[in-house]
Amino acid sequence: MPTWKCVKNCGACCYLDPEERPGLELYLTESELMHYLSMVGEDGWCINFDPDTRECRIYADRPRFCRVEPETFSDMYGITPEELDEFAIDCCREQIEGTYGDRSLEMIRFNQAIGL
Repeated sequence: MPTWKCVKNCGACCYLDPEERPGLELYLTESELMHYLSMVGEDGWCINFDPDTRECRIYADRPRFCRVEPETFSDMYGITPEELDEFAIDCCREQIEGTYGDRSLEMIRFNQAIGL
């Protein structure tokens, strides 16, 4: 099983348009949902995403729902640490495909990073 890795200069997960992410209220607390919605810019991208560098401006202080960590995924989605890699890989691939396309450079780089 491949191990999940974040690919620098991708940012697909920073496309936060709530229309593209149904059911947010199912895994975010009420205050997290309000925080999430406050981060969505007019174009659907996170206001903390720098489109020039394709990096997060608040990475070290990003909210819990932006972190791929065993405890966070357990709390939010009921995912066990053993399931984390597979679940996170599926999430990333879906988000990258929806944001950039299934044959995009971002998808190629992600697949290479996880060994596919």
